[in-house]
Amino acid sequence: MFTSRFQTWVRRNAQRLAAALARLPVTPNQVTVAGMLATFVAGALAGFGYLLAAGIVLAVSGTFDILDGALARATKASYPYGAFLDSTTDRYSEGAIYLGIAAYFLTHPTADMDLRVLGCMFALAGSYLVSYVRARAQSLGFKCDVGLFARPERVVATVIGLLFPVLLPLVIYLLAILTNFTAVQRIHEVWLQGREQRRAAEAASRSHAEPRSPARDASAAPESPPA
Repeated sequence: MFTSRFQTWVRRNAQRLAAALARLPVTPNQVTVAGMLATFVAGALAGFGYLLAAGIVLAVSGTFDILDGALARATKASYPYGAFLDSTTDRYSEGAIYLGIAAYFLTHPTADMDLRVLGCMFALAGSYLVSYVRARAQSLGFKCDVGLFARPERVVATVIGLLFPVLLPLVIYLLAILTNFTAVQRIHEVWLQGREQRRAAEAASRSHAEPRSPARDASAAPESPPA
């Protein structure tokens, strides 16, 4: 992922901010919900045509994704529900952004308006699939961290498109392609792991089904009583 180093830097600094927030009556779940609400604001701004403001708000709200986890670690308040809430609000956030951009395209008609809106729909479907495939794979015991365009990359690309509106249609087309490509990457990765599991199970089944050698049978047979 091309944002891995950036994420590492942000997480390191987020840990310092989380240590300060830990002294306040703020919970990780509240940070998670605040991030979602900020993304709703970004989506609304985009829908009304304030793309620059939407990009800035989205960039700020993206830090909440890291800050809530850092705060949970700082306060030793990491619970499964927090992870569940974080994943759920992320889906709402992505939906709000894509809907806002689609509304902007609809209210600013161009010759390729239909294609732009369709791109938003494909990008939204691909984004949801990327997250769903990973969650479903992990629930079945597979590892599924591969992929070109995970959520951090999608947020960065969307922010760039909003800050530079001339690039927004191109960004949406790229997201429509690369999010679905990433979903296929993850499906392929899980298929490879499933194939290895199946082969291992078949090999184990064959080894258990093989008949014992005659020598082993003879050594295992009880001695006949003396005449």
